Amino acid sequence: MALSSSCSVAFLAMARAAQSGVLIVRANRQDKEFHFQNWVESRLSDAELRHDGSGRNTYPDFTLVDWPEGYEVKGLAWPGRESNYDSNSRVPSGEHNGRQVFYVFGRYPANVEENEYPLVDLVVCHGDFLNANHDYVHKNRNFKGFGSYGDIMVRDRKMYVAPTPFALTQGTTGQQTLIVPTGIGVKDDLEAVGELVRTETEDIVIGYEFDLTTNELTPKLAPNPSAGKRHAFTAYRMRGSGGGEVTMRSQPDIVATIEADVAG
Repeated sequence: MALSSSCSVAFLAMARAAQSGVLIVRANRQDKEFHFQNWVESRLSDAELRHDGSGRNTYPDFTLVDWPEGYEVKGLAWPGRESNYDSNSRVPSGEHNGRQVFYVFGRYPANVEENEYPLVDLVVCHGDFLNANHDYVHKNRNFKGFGSYGDIMVRDRKMYVAPTPFALTQGTTGQQTLIVPTGIGVKDDLEAVGELVRTETEDIVIGYEFDLTTNELTPKLAPNPSAGKRHAFTAYRMRGSGGGEVTMRSQPDIVATIEADVAG
């Protein structure tokens, strides 16, 4: 996979700002979304990466002007829900409209009274680390005729719950880490701290059925034509920053962690 090195330029700007104590600033207590997004945008400006902000409810949050790349930002309050996140009408992917997509996960202190606070940790990862499929296109559908008078519409608006890198890996807590497909060129300021592999599942979900009389949701499976395919990634940190090795969690641990978070 041929990728530019601008992702490492963006990551270095974020990691250096985090280590220097550059604070996240929110406008008020009601600002639950844009405070971290604004912090990330300022780091893209620090790195002199010209970018466009896509605005509310568009994807990804920022697209670069000079490189075919985009950045989707996910802020997480910590401690709190951290093993997975809700992706409203958008399946994570490493490619969108011909651009490579990188996800920026940042954790910040929960329940703070002040409107300025530090970044606890950071992971910037290529979207393929979350999901390697580029073909699925999300569409909202509906049908009419529901209810006793037959004039109610049922809207199928899917919400996807995807794992975060903090659930998928060990060694990223309290650190600033970049995870990209193995072989991508990165800046010399970075050093490899882990080799990570994700293996495609035997079966894939190709549909589902919802029984309105029992409220049961049943997935429809099919053999994955890419079953067993291994996707290799390399984890990087700023050279000399320490923090130890980054490794993959086992699949049972990942599933158990996500299920516990969803149940909680």
